[in-house]
Amino acid sequence: MESYQSDRDDVIQKCIDEGMEYVLTVGTEEPYFKTVIALVDRYPFIYGAVGIHPHNAADFTDMTEKAIRKAATHPRIVGYGEVGLDFFKNYSPRDIQKKIFVRQLALAGDLDLPVIIHSRDAQKETEDILKQECKTGRGVIHCFSYDRSAAEIFLDMGFYISIPGTVTYKTAGGLREALRYIPSERLLAETDAPFLTPVPHRGRRNVPWYVKITIAAMAAERKTTTEKLAAVLRDNFVRLFLKK
Repeated sequence: MESYQSDRDDVIQKCIDEGMEYVLTVGTEEPYFKTVIALVDRYPFIYGAVGIHPHNAADFTDMTEKAIRKAATHPRIVGYGEVGLDFFKNYSPRDIQKKIFVRQLALAGDLDLPVIIHSRDAQKETEDILKQECKTGRGVIHCFSYDRSAAEIFLDMGFYISIPGTVTYKTAGGLREALRYIPSERLLAETDAPFLTPVPHRGRRNVPWYVKITIAAMAAERKTTTEKLAAVLRDNFVRLFLKK
């Protein structure tokens, strides 16, 4: 994204210095696809995903689908997304979001890629569409923001659930309850950088290696060590996205 335009290489080098083994960079708009491809070509520990964010659903055309299909032929594009519904911002009309969500789920299935699901203030609608259109449940509910009951539903469908830096926020009691419930083998963590920066850096630009702060908070909530949980999350990422 644009907030890394001036220092992207330095940020990536810091990821290496911090010992990150895998980074998934997500192209949420067609103009980002070329950057994603350039990054995965240059850095062997970075993998990519492409798809159209619900904010941009109204811009989705047949040419967009063509661009996604082309990008997805790259062997280091390992996910489709992020796609879904955002009824908090409503940058695209809700009916168009739903229509394009369904279309992209079909496209992800056609491309045989796990889906990265964005769902904000649209739990029921997301559940309904996924039950109808993504019966395999092969993917992840990214930046999970709902409660335990929602986690149960998404887990029953087969999805992984990814925890962002918001788990460190005082107001995230429902998220922490869900975190305690999610089985270890279906759990992931993320930064959503440059957004959702964890405490104590909240208010500043998020960066990928802050995921260690999120994992430490998750480990404390689950009464395990950061190292043990990080190893589990690493294996889960590899299993979902790299099919190993």
